[in-house]
This record gives sequence, structure tokens and C-alpha cells, in this order.
Amino acid sequence: MDTPITIGISACLTGRKVRYDGGHTRDPYLMETLARFVEFLPVCPEAECGLGVPREPMRLVGDPAKPRLITIQSKIDLTERMESWCQKRVHELETENLCGFIFKSRSPTSGMERVKVYSESSTGAPQHKGVGLFARAFMDHFPLLPVEDEGRLHDPALRENFITRIFVLRRWREAAAHQRLGSLIEFHTRHKLLLFSHSETHYRALGRFVAQAKQYPAEALFADYEKGLMTALACKPTVKKQVNVLLHLMGYFKKVLSPAEKAELLELIDQYHREYVPLLVPLTLLNHYVRKYNEAYLAGQYYLQPHPVELKLRNHV
Repeated sequence: MDTPITIGISACLTGRKVRYDGGHTRDPYLMETLARFVEFLPVCPEAECGLGVPREPMRLVGDPAKPRLITIQSKIDLTERMESWCQKRVHELETENLCGFIFKSRSPTSGMERVKVYSESSTGAPQHKGVGLFARAFMDHFPLLPVEDEGRLHDPALRENFITRIFVLRRWREAAAHQRLGSLIEFHTRHKLLLFSHSETHYRALGRFVAQAKQYPAEALFADYEKGLMTALACKPTVKKQVNVLLHLMGYFKKVLSPAEKAELLELIDQYHREYVPLLVPLTLLNHYVRKYNEAYLAGQYYLQPHPVELKLRNHV
């Protein structure tokens, strides 16, 4: 890629000592593995809006749909101060060309889901229904950007889906930079099977949209395609969806594979379907056949390698 992939991240996850107690929560996978392929832009809402390090801890209080940010001991209401900073910060981030954001889980400012919200009376168990003030402002302002928290990224399927989306978005922005119809068609063609693995419904809708592309003004065409693209990729691939794509790929070799080769490939696809082996196993054999039989169309499909192999994202069962 011509330009780096820039990802926003809660600063404490990078090892910066910005937490309320002066510590950090550095994430080894993010900083030692993913950081080899992306550039992180650290953000700490509390420190950046001037609350200092260390500082009094705070929590969300009241209505989970619109909670207040209150310090625990002194009961100081920091809601307006934080919300004002959030609005300013998300507008500043428009210039950073972000391809996604990784939030700190459970944080009253940066948690993207299931943040504790306490009642006004401080009695009873908290509700796990809140969203951190900055995370909410960011997701409202950038509704199409991929977002996750470091806790959810411990799930291999969620991790792969998030990282797939950031790499696709980076490629899309490069393809869309000059708003040429040919670039859009080429991008869509090379991502067809990847889209198919996320959502057959969106894949077919985007196909019809591209077929009618000349009917749309360029600006609307590219904006609407990006919306459809990111909406499709937000649908998580399942084993069943992946098996459908694998069988579709196999169809390209029906005239060249021997009965024994077909049986071997079907066996591997079945083992993946039963979750005995990872997706990487049947894909490795299919990639071999793509090279062996010089299947040009499949060689151009990002489905076969949507992200760097070093990330080992298709090695899980």
C-alpha cells in the first residue's frame, strides 16, 4: 500500500502511563504484532482534556442512554467538560485518515459497550449497558469506521473481522482517491469473494449497484459504495458462509482436478466445516491449485489473502 494504515487507539493500550493510577494496560498483541503493519494514533480522553495523571477515578452514573461522568469520591460532575472535549477531538481526528479505532474496554470514557453505569442513589448492582463518552462520540461521528476494544479482540473471529475491515478500507481509499469508475470496478471485482464470505445479500446488492454505476454522479457513487462495502464487512463470516465460498472456489477447478484431488479438497473442506481444522488448511490447498493451474481471476481475489499472513488470523478453529 502507498500509505500506512492509521488506527486510533486508547493510549493506555500502547503502554503510555495515563491511567487514573498512573499505570497502563499495554496489549502485547497490538503492540508487538499488529503494530508491525499499522501506525497507532494514541488518544486518552481524561489526560487530553486536562484531568491529569494520576487522578481521581470516575464512573458513569444515571441513565445508560445518557449517563453522567462523576468522580467517585468527590462526586464532581465532569460530563460537560468531557463531552465538549470529545466533540472537539472527533473533529480534529477527521484529518488523520483513520481506518479504525481500538478502545479500552469497560472505560467510562472509552468503553464501546457493556460499561458499568451506576444508579444515582449508588445502591444496587450497576447496569452493564453503558458506552464511554468518547467512544460514543467517536462512533456517532464515524459510523462506518471499524471499531473494537482490546477485550473483544481476544476472540480470534472478532480479531480477524476487525483487521480484515481495516485492510479493506485502506485499499478502498486508495482505489477511490481519484474517483475513477475503472478503479471502483477493479476494486469490487477483486473483493467479490471476500464480500461473499461476509454477506451474500450485500454482495449481490453491491454487484447490482456497480453494474448500474454509470447512472450515478461520481461523488454519490463512491460514497454509497463505501457505505455498502463497510456495512457488508461488518457482517461477520461464519463457518457456513466460508464453506459456501470454498465450494465456489473449488468449482473453478472441476475440469482440471483428478478424482483423488477433488476428494482430498472436499475432505479438507468438510474437516473445516466440522471445525476440526482452521480455514487456513483448505485455503492452502486452493492457493496451490490457483498457482499450479494459473487461475488468473482467483489469483487476484483478496479473499485468498486479505491481510498479511504473519498476523496468523486464519489459524484458529
